Amino acid sequence: MEKRYDSRHRLLKTGESERSDGYYQYRYTDRKGNRHTLTAGTLEELRKREEQVLKDKSDGIRAEAKNVTLNDLFELWCRLKRGLKDNTFQNYCYMYNTFVWPAIGKYRISTLKRSDIKAFYNTLVDEKNLKIATVDNIHTVLHQVLTVAVEDGYLRTNIADNLLKELKQSHNMDSGHRRALTEPEQDLFLDYLSKENCRYYHWYPIFSVMIHTGMRVGEVTGLRWEDIDLEKGFIDVNHTLVYFSHAENGAYFAIHTPKTEAGRRIIPMLDEVKEAFLLEKSFQEMNHMTCKSVIDGYSDFIFVNRFGNVQHQATLNKALRRIIRDCNDSQLLKEKNPVLLPSFSCHSLRHTFTTRLVEAGVNLKVVQDTLGHKDFSTTMDIYTDVTRELKQREFGNLQEKMRERKSKKPRKEGDGEADEE
Repeated sequence: MEKRYDSRHRLLKTGESERSDGYYQYRYTDRKGNRHTLTAGTLEELRKREEQVLKDKSDGIRAEAKNVTLNDLFELWCRLKRGLKDNTFQNYCYMYNTFVWPAIGKYRISTLKRSDIKAFYNTLVDEKNLKIATVDNIHTVLHQVLTVAVEDGYLRTNIADNLLKELKQSHNMDSGHRRALTEPEQDLFLDYLSKENCRYYHWYPIFSVMIHTGMRVGEVTGLRWEDIDLEKGFIDVNHTLVYFSHAENGAYFAIHTPKTEAGRRIIPMLDEVKEAFLLEKSFQEMNHMTCKSVIDGYSDFIFVNRFGNVQHQATLNKALRRIIRDCNDSQLLKEKNPVLLPSFSCHSLRHTFTTRLVEAGVNLKVVQDTLGHKDFSTTMDIYTDVTRELKQREFGNLQEKMRERKSKKPRKEGDGEADEE
């Protein structure tokens, strides 16, 4: 092949050429046989871009990646994603479409940098004031989309790896674990609700079931009378009630089977749970309440509102905020140093039940099965947190006892006096 030179008599490589306007270009063919052209103002700049192309080809990176946007890859992820429950998938799509799509979705994947995503996360927290749990959900779907980009040869590595961890560290955020109620807090909460003259007395049964079974809120609100056996004392957890709110389809309830096989389980009833179910039954009969909801063929739900409709998680959490406020007000009026309820949600009651199991020394495998955890590491994470708190509490008690014993110890004659010469 005849050698070619540019106007400055520099030897050009195969595929390189100098145009009449002084620009340089490089033509090459990708692995699919498609032709591509690179253009640069100088030969040095062109060859830097050539090196990148050769490296991309060597690493299996697609040449067409330069035109593919993050939103394109999200749509690919939507077509490929399998194995997710519909409510989980819909939640991921909502998070992406609401936050990622308008902010960084139009970025070309070839130009998207780790710093772009980090800046995006900072905006969500610092300007939009999103909670870390929400950012966690956004990160989950975005990380999965970028994983598709790596697997399909658009990126070498997942540029979102460990970014959520860095965000938490930079903003001094905790791990997001919900704190369980202590035993005094749990006793105060249940004692306050269980009094018949309490304006929130009607909430006692459902919250008692939550705190004494560790069931997820959707599992409790989805319970039917046929799912419990009061005589044998067990609860059959075989589905969950979910709520959707979409711009296209509106707001509605649906019934889903558990996410994993571990979610389908039998939970033994404590006496407090049986009492709560009987109390709910008596309350509904006294007030002529019947279930009117029929959702995906399921009916006869245990916990309904005064209109006969199933309970909504948002309603329950709103009720908790009022209960906490009024309970603490009453405590402050009657005691000098009262036990007060912290701010907590329905899910905190699940964590509270888990804590009581661990404190009682229940076998970890039983804890895992009762909670419906598929992954043992999830149970272990909670177990580690609880045992760490227990250890600190026990050492604190030990320290107090040692100080108390030391203060009561009789002083020996001459202690604290100066030695005589």
